[in-house]
Amino acid sequence: MAYEHCTATREGHLLIVTINRPERMNALHPPSNFELAKVFDDFAADPELWVAIITGAGDRAFSAGNDLRWQAEGNKIEVPPSGFAGLTARYDLTKPVIAAVNGVAMGGGFEIALACDLIIASDNAMFALPEPLVGLAALAGGLHRLPRQIGTKQAMGMILTGRRVKAAEGKELGFVNEVVPAADLMTAAKRWAGLIMECSPMSIRASKESVYKGLDEADLEKAVTGKYPAVAALFRSADLIEGPRAFAEKRKPNWTGK
Repeated sequence: MAYEHCTATREGHLLIVTINRPERMNALHPPSNFELAKVFDDFAADPELWVAIITGAGDRAFSAGNDLRWQAEGNKIEVPPSGFAGLTARYDLTKPVIAAVNGVAMGGGFEIALACDLIIASDNAMFALPEPLVGLAALAGGLHRLPRQIGTKQAMGMILTGRRVKAAEGKELGFVNEVVPAADLMTAAKRWAGLIMECSPMSIRASKESVYKGLDEADLEKAVTGKYPAVAALFRSADLIEGPRAFAEKRKPNWTGK
């Protein structure tokens, strides 16, 4: 399907999604938000797609967040039920999503990245939640995801000042997995995706769901013994048989994700 404000390219079991509004620093307005929601709806529903990478067009910005120029022009702000970029409120997605952050990730752009499972950043990437500087607040999950990912004090240091954090500091703080030269960004993101796709898709989905839902449970025993649909699906899957069989036969597994 052709999109106006983004592109979606399949490479085997991998989907590469590119926000395509470089003239607006890949800031998002309602039409682009709803397009991205459709892209990730299709990704979630397609059994042949196992991992997604989201990035931004050009070399200046991953996403500058909400399109404030659009808002200032008096246009109505609308966000799909699945959230900003169709990701920030997609709490039931068990497939992994990697953010390949090429340049600026500000406000909602940073919140998109925080909603992903991994963040791979170019060495010129910059992160911030600057909403208070323009009379807003990071209400697309940033105020809750950042403290959970790096701790309260470090998160508050960013949230209460709106300060900009470079990629290297982001890695030190713990919300960036890897920093690479800008020219190597997509190669690195695809390398991470490839490592994930060497594993059983059913195991990956069970693991992702267990981690996130388990973190919502304060009691460790309840987290460990909780009922997780993706775990139940794993135990009904062909992958559960294929993994041990491939190990015993000393060959690479033929995962089906079913």
